[in-house]
Amino acid sequence: MSRKATVTRKTRETDITMTLELDGSGKTDIQTGIGFFDHMLNGFARHGLFDLTLHCEGDLDVDCHHTIEDVGIVLGTALRQALGDKAGIARYGSSLLPMDETLALCAVDLGGRPYFVYDAAFDTPACGGMDTQMAREFFYAVSYSAAMNLHIKVLYGANDHHKLEAMFKAFAKALDAATSPDPRIQGVLSTKGVL
Repeated sequence: MSRKATVTRKTRETDITMTLELDGSGKTDIQTGIGFFDHMLNGFARHGLFDLTLHCEGDLDVDCHHTIEDVGIVLGTALRQALGDKAGIARYGSSLLPMDETLALCAVDLGGRPYFVYDAAFDTPACGGMDTQMAREFFYAVSYSAAMNLHIKVLYGANDHHKLEAMFKAFAKALDAATSPDPRIQGVLSTKGVL
């Protein structure tokens, strides 16, 4: 059974089409108009082994906010749809990921209740065309659209590029673990019987 979803979202601020395949190999075709954000999403797909196609036209003449936040909404929606009833998945995943001097932690629960905890600080306002404060908005949008519990923390680091990249890659590894099928699980991994 293919765990794949295509989501389109069009507003006055953004026009987005995304296809996400959970059981992929890390293939990407990503165009958001923000080079650094594309770089982060490519890293996410590659290290999570997700196939991701994303075309977004946003109001970048305003700033990067709507584009990045709305891509988060669409990614969360695609993830929720691709998972279906979540039968047989591990549900939980975590990653402690180093990138040079930086160490980032990510933990995920695909239990169906959205919650978001974020702890990261940056020294610069932007990396490339991506405002560093938009990382929080992106992950918040993903967590609530996917109905996942998501915790992200940068334990330490000096370079803001490394901090952002470590966060995206840690999220990828944690999500890969959480979405992975486990043949020992019958139905869903919950005492309630539903996720």
